[in-house]
Amino acid sequence: MTDIQTLHAEMTEWRRRLHANPEFGFGEQATSAFVAAKLREFGLDEVAEGVGGTGVVGTLKRGTGNRAIALRADMDALRITEQGVSQYKSQNAGVMHACGHDGHTAMLLGAAKLLAEEGGFDGTIRFVFQPAEEWGRGALAMMSDGLFERFPFDEVYGIHNMPGLPIGHFETKAGAFMSAEDNFEITLTGVGGHSARPHWGNEVLVAACALVTNLQTIVARRIDPADIGVVSVTELITDGTRNALPGTARILGDARSFKSDISERIEKQMRVIAEGTALAYNVEADVTYTREFVPLLNDPVLADEAMTVAAELLGDANVRVTDKPMTGSEDFARFLSRVPGCFVFLGNGKDSPPLHNPSYDFNDEGLVHGMRFHAGIARRRLTHS
Repeated sequence: MTDIQTLHAEMTEWRRRLHANPEFGFGEQATSAFVAAKLREFGLDEVAEGVGGTGVVGTLKRGTGNRAIALRADMDALRITEQGVSQYKSQNAGVMHACGHDGHTAMLLGAAKLLAEEGGFDGTIRFVFQPAEEWGRGALAMMSDGLFERFPFDEVYGIHNMPGLPIGHFETKAGAFMSAEDNFEITLTGVGGHSARPHWGNEVLVAACALVTNLQTIVARRIDPADIGVVSVTELITDGTRNALPGTARILGDARSFKSDISERIEKQMRVIAEGTALAYNVEADVTYTREFVPLLNDPVLADEAMTVAAELLGDANVRVTDKPMTGSEDFARFLSRVPGCFVFLGNGKDSPPLHNPSYDFNDEGLVHGMRFHAGIARRRLTHS
């Protein structure tokens, strides 16, 4: 039997090594090489590199079962400068593991080692290490590179750490669990000029400010209150300066929803409001609207299976089925659009800094819980016949 304490120490070492050497999406060359080397060291039946650019897929087979499941971890870091003081602080300037993908990778490696040593299942497990989750391109890249055709599987499971949730606690929800994310950019074009003579030109800053306010009416007045929608303006950029009125303004942001028709309504109303506001201020508007992440929809049966495994490992008191979906987005949803599965949250501690914060750090105490969940769901879903 695998010594869990020793495995925990190994996972901690792996996690901190990855944390000190973060790589941005599709640039995870050293990370994927490390992952592939470990999988081969564990004795997996097959290890494929370069899937979707820098993705890695390990395959482990036991018994004669013809079913296959996938366990997925993301590997990429964020373009954030770390403010931590740990000995394993990021050595890559301007890049850090501010979302815990180092922990996700380490715990899945731990599960691969445990399952390779102990077995306990009948069928095939695919260990999917995905690049570029943060900007919603990695899953699509792996799928375009034949993930489902080359490494077929029937179900897929994933974990994300969650600050604020206690260590050793799991949380999920059947159905809509995380939202879609749409990005938008609205460009207003007019005629800039001297700030002392606004009537000589046709500046855009007042129009932009009005448009930012008007966009808030989409959710407040154009979306059914029973549905969830979020429209957030995150940037307002102009070509003006202290004594010059701008002739161009760019308004950027994102929108969140759980239904395709809500996403379509948001886009339609945004275009109407942008054009109407531009007309009122005698400027021109151009709207670019893209869909980056799809909604994450957990299969109800498999969500129940996932929570059963978590409860068996940690007890009913440490497992919660939340009644509210989260308006954050996750690239794992792309896999769920092809096969059923479940995505769960793992506690990172009540006092953990939030995700995407320069002081964030994955809590190594959670590694064993994530590893045991991965192994547990694999064994439950690939039970010996």
